[in-house]
Amino acid sequence: MNMNIVGGGFRPIYDPTAVQPMREELVKAGVQELTTAQEVDAVLQAQKGTALLIVNSVCGCAAGGARPGALVALQHDVIPDQLTTVFAGQDRAATDQARSYIKNYPPSSPAIALFKDGEVVAMLERHQIEGRSPLEIAQALTPAFDEHCTRPGPSISREEFEKIVPHQGCGSTIPKAEE
Repeated sequence: MNMNIVGGGFRPIYDPTAVQPMREELVKAGVQELTTAQEVDAVLQAQKGTALLIVNSVCGCAAGGARPGALVALQHDVIPDQLTTVFAGQDRAATDQARSYIKNYPPSSPAIALFKDGEVVAMLERHQIEGRSPLEIAQALTPAFDEHCTRPGPSISREEFEKIVPHQGCGSTIPKAEE
């Protein structure tokens, strides 16, 4: 029996308790966490309207750029209809399923994809996130929101947004999950 497989999925690479703050900052901003392939399909299969998919990760560019940049972008006056995230290295089946909807792009963690009616209309891959500030990432996302989205923003009030403290850890400082 393969010890890496648990309940039809794979064990997380990193200690789930140590990763929890990285999950929570997006959830606090109104982003729905998708942890199974079925949850991903329920959102992205035959999807109408717009959906943001954030492929979260423990790396430093997720902590320093992707998550805080997405948070800033979700304070924009127009945002996607659905706000979702999967966590690479933690929820492997969900992440693999989400990546299957991101056609014509190689797997990337972190990454941020904007879907409209089931098609990717804007994409930020890891190489477009690395070395960029959260504000630069937000500025790369919001024109796509303006072009494709109609839902009034922000995702949460300014007061709630200001309470979110982005987690600055990266994979090199996070303990691996126990075997």
